[in-house]
This record gives sequence, C-alpha cells and structure tokens, in this order.
Amino acid sequence: MAFLPHGRNDVKEMLEKIGVDSFEDLIAAIPPELRAGLSLDLPDPLSELEVEQEVQSLTGGNTACHQAVSYLGGGAYDHFIPRVVDFIISRPEFATAYTPYQAEISQGTLQAMYEFQSLICELTGMEASNASMYDGATALAEAAIMAKNLSGKNEIVVSAGIHPLYRQTLETYARSAGLRLTDCPLSGRVTDLELLDGLITENTAAAVLQSPNFFGCIEDTAAASGRIHAKHSLFIQGIDPISLALLKTPGEADADIVYGEGQSLGNHLNFGGPYLGLFAAKMAYVRKMPGRIAGMTTDAGGARGYVLTLQTREQHIRREKATSNICSNEALCALAATVYLALMGQSGLRKIAELCVQKAHYLHREICKIPGFAAASADPFFKEFAITCPVPAKAVIDKALGHKIYAGIDLGAFFPGHDHELLIAVTEKRSKAQMDAFVSFLSTFA
Repeated sequence: MAFLPHGRNDVKEMLEKIGVDSFEDLIAAIPPELRAGLSLDLPDPLSELEVEQEVQSLTGGNTACHQAVSYLGGGAYDHFIPRVVDFIISRPEFATAYTPYQAEISQGTLQAMYEFQSLICELTGMEASNASMYDGATALAEAAIMAKNLSGKNEIVVSAGIHPLYRQTLETYARSAGLRLTDCPLSGRVTDLELLDGLITENTAAAVLQSPNFFGCIEDTAAASGRIHAKHSLFIQGIDPISLALLKTPGEADADIVYGEGQSLGNHLNFGGPYLGLFAAKMAYVRKMPGRIAGMTTDAGGARGYVLTLQTREQHIRREKATSNICSNEALCALAATVYLALMGQSGLRKIAELCVQKAHYLHREICKIPGFAAASADPFFKEFAITCPVPAKAVIDKALGHKIYAGIDLGAFFPGHDHELLIAVTEKRSKAQMDAFVSFLSTFA
C-alpha cells in the first residue's frame, strides 16, 4: 500500500495527476469578488501530537465559568447541572444517534422526543411542542414565518425588549421570507403597550414579546396578549424556561406561539453552543409548525409505540409543500433538558426559580447601596437586572477579570448610549459569600 506524503511538492504532483496547473484553477468557478482578500496560504500540516499541543495552548488562555464566578446572562446561564444528566446523555445509544430516516425503527429516540415534547407542553402550558429547534434565535425566526403562513400577512411587530442577537437573526430570515419588521419601543425597560396597540395594523401577522426580556424585566404578557388578539393578530412569546416555575405561563397568557432558549435546562454553556431551541403552539396551528413532532400510538398487536406524527422538512415531502427547511433538531440537547426536568420535577424547578429570584434581588439591593451605582429601571425582574455604573461598564468587566469574576454584559455593546450600564444575571449557584465579594469589588469604583 502506498501512502501519500504531506509535503507541498506532493500537492503539485497531485494537481498534475488531475490535469490542472494550480490550485487556483480548481476554484476558478468561484467569482473573484468572493475570493478577494482571502488567503489560502495555509501553514504546513501538523502531527496529531502537535495539533493537540496547539489546541491546548489556545484553550489555556480561557477562564471557564467553573474557574471564576459568573454573572453573565443574556440567554446563556450558569445553572447547576446534576452529574446524572451528563451520564445519561453520554450513553452510546444517545450520544451516537442521529436523525432516524426510518423513524419507527428508532423507538428509543422517538420516545425521548415524545417525553421532551410532553414536558415542554407542561412547562409552557401550551398544547403542542415540536422535538426542538437549533436555538432560541432560530426558534423566534421560525415562529415569525409560521405566523405569516397562518395569517397570510407579512408584518411582524417586535418589542425592543427581545434579545438583540435574536432580533438580528429574525432580520436575516425576514429578508428572504418577505417579512417586514416593525420595532415597538419600551416604556422604562418593558414594552410600551400603548405604542404596541397603535403599531399593529391589518397587515400584522403577529407581535413578539419576550418575558423576562433581554433586560431581565417581566412583561405583562396577559395584557399584551389581549391587545394583540383584539387587533386580530397572533401573539408570539419568548420565554426563559426556568422562570415558568413561578411566572404566568404562555398558555395562561393565551399566547399562540412560544419560543425560547433551553440551554438553562441541563445544558452546559459550551462556549456558546450547541444550544436548544424550544418551540410550542396551540393545537389549532400544529400543521404549520416547523420541525418534527413525535407521537405515541399502538401497533397492530396493541403494544405502545412511537412515530413521527408530523415532519415538515423538505427532505421528507415535496419541496414546495415544506412548512420549514430547518434540517434537524437538537436531539441530544433536548434529551439533556428532558433528563433535567424529570430529575427536578415541579417542586425542584420551583425551588431553583425561587433561589434565582431571591439571590438576584439580594445582590441588586446591595449593589444599589454603593455610591454611584443605581438601578437602571424600576421594572420588576426575575434573575437578571441592569445596573448603572459610575464608570463605563467595560471598565468594570475588564478589572473584574483580574479577580476571576465575570461581572456581566456591557449593554453599550448592544445599545448606543448605554455604555455605563451592566447587565447582571444571578442563578441558584451563586453563594452569599460570592455576591458579597462582588459587592466589595464594585465598591472600589465608588
């Protein structure tokens, strides 16, 4: 057996074998403007050992959340994850499973999907859930497209309180989906419902609110729902799943479509992904939902079995009939959420939510006692809040890193003119000693 060596001379020999003079000849079909400024002058190949050493040197510059005290939030939260969650999802029948193309053969995978859907319906108070989406951002975009498909209208009114990165994702989808986005301003740090009322027109397919919103503040979803439905539009609500153990559920608020990020349900921060998109809706709209829905049935012998009840992907049905082109679901992340929710149960999840509320409000009170620091708004919040600082928030964040503290998010990075505001998230993991140490650190800026 002959082995191809890895040197550049052998690349030249390979090009000669396939009948071209240079690598550029191979990519000539790519328009020059798309190749401008891109360099394909790659370094020499490395051995496996050298690659391992290179990766270790790069990752050695990171400070993971378990090596610091994290007050980061904005859609990704440092919650406690019981060891059994990782143990179960690491089993080979789960960790190596992929989309079942002969679905009914994969009974275990389908049952996990079904259990996940059932738990999400129970958590949100909605009637139907799919088997998950890529993440919270794409779930929002798919919800907007679903509202358009249901209503035949092409305008979406979007609260300025939704996650700004989700808003960017929605805008990307909207360009190709023929959606027109209208932003609704805030009153304080919650949606201005009077303005929302006036922005909804006869062309509005849906209005989108997130609660708790990006600033951590709790929206009056029931009042918003009433106003939106009175204008014959659909109500799309974004959620933090942990908060639903305490707050009014979307089902109770009469939401039509629900989206959210499920990372906080048993999934690690993982440098930003993979995460888990939550998606639920009223049963009347189930045939317009994106993704896949697993169902429970009985076979010819009367035994319980699981099937893919609905699958809207273009690969399974005629392309022009596809409800959505989203290609897969985050099944392993959804399984982690399923295990987490089953472990915690209703009382356990409520306890976690209560700890988040109590600890967040304790830290908020203590920070507001420091001269120069103040609450950015008086609106009620769940586990996340914005603080006005006497110095730019970035200065606080940068100095805190030296103390192994992730101080929060600089709101000026998303909203011009808010560079003195720090968004702080508090989960059940934060101890009183850690929070008191954070307050002591912030006092050095007074």
